[in-house]
Amino acid sequence: MRVRQFELRLLAVALTALWAAGGGMILLAYRPGGPFDVLVGFAASLPLLVSVAAIVWPPLVRGNSGSAAAFWIGLVSGLLLIPSIAGIIGQLLQGGTEPLLPSLEVVYPWALALLTTSLFAGLGLSRQFISEVGIGRKRLAASIIFAVVATSGIGGVFAGVSLADNAALQSKLASYSRFGPTAANVVPPDCSRPVSTARSARLQLDLWGDVDQRSVGTVSLTGSRSGADVSWTAQVVRSDLFGQYGAVRTGNSAWTLAPGKSWTTAATNDLDNALVDTTVLAHALSQTNRATAENHGLEYVEGARARRCRVAVDGNTFQASFPQVKWLTESAVLSTWRGEIDFWVFGDGEVGLISGSLNGSAQEILPHGIQATVKVRMTATVRDSLVYISPPRT
Repeated sequence: MRVRQFELRLLAVALTALWAAGGGMILLAYRPGGPFDVLVGFAASLPLLVSVAAIVWPPLVRGNSGSAAAFWIGLVSGLLLIPSIAGIIGQLLQGGTEPLLPSLEVVYPWALALLTTSLFAGLGLSRQFISEVGIGRKRLAASIIFAVVATSGIGGVFAGVSLADNAALQSKLASYSRFGPTAANVVPPDCSRPVSTARSARLQLDLWGDVDQRSVGTVSLTGSRSGADVSWTAQVVRSDLFGQYGAVRTGNSAWTLAPGKSWTTAATNDLDNALVDTTVLAHALSQTNRATAENHGLEYVEGARARRCRVAVDGNTFQASFPQVKWLTESAVLSTWRGEIDFWVFGDGEVGLISGSLNGSAQEILPHGIQATVKVRMTATVRDSLVYISPPRT
């Protein structure tokens, strides 16, 4: 009996650590700019009261089957929490500007985790108030009632504060955003509607790859585009390479840069697929590919209202959209790889943010690897402003 109690208490400690990690990250880093940002963090930390109660009064169930059931309840709670925490981390890495309650897709893992954690804690609390022997059903009923009440109460507080913060944020006009219009009454177009191509943009593209969660390299590209003219440099880091690539096209002249070499002249049509944001629009985000795009709701990105959409892509489409991926995958054939790309359409009808991933067999990258993954993040900011593309200094 003592061994079971110790194991269940240890599981309660693990749940508490997970809830503390999720709530702590929101409390410390979630800052979309609303007046109740800190209160959202405190509300997200309320489940700690339930999980700590499970440490103090862990479930104590007679019989192996009952103990196993209680253990599985706690384990399921932890498994539900992990993707929620991963989603929070991804959001904070993007700047912490996305509302926490954009859709039920985001809410339900958190709510189910809270419900199972409350049921796990309730099995211990009910024993403190119903101590008589032979009334296990009453304890179970009391535990279920506690779980429902605790989930409803904490979930209601969290949802109320988060929605109030989001509503206040929508009515708060940002003076400027590098991503697009900030007016609250501007509604971005639907995911499948035609998108506009920006006349110009400041570009940032990051690619990073791994094989079985071991990094194989990174690409960091920065530059600008104005119409069909473009200028960028990309730092590439691999185990066998640390160098810089580059491309410049202005008018009828073009130049390229490769590691260990200086700028050399090139044919202008050689850089047709080096325009970064417009290259993505021509392939992964073509009108045909966006016909079945998933709508993930409205969000705010640095004060600019945007619609988040998602499309599925195969390896060939991904490679055509981001030809720089070859610096990570080299000669690997990506035709059998599969992935997805999220893109944000802003109030001006233009795409300013892209994030996605692609994975497949790692055999052609590392012979002893199993699965390779490439992730991408691209921003096109300060769009439609005056950008001057100059020849490189050779």
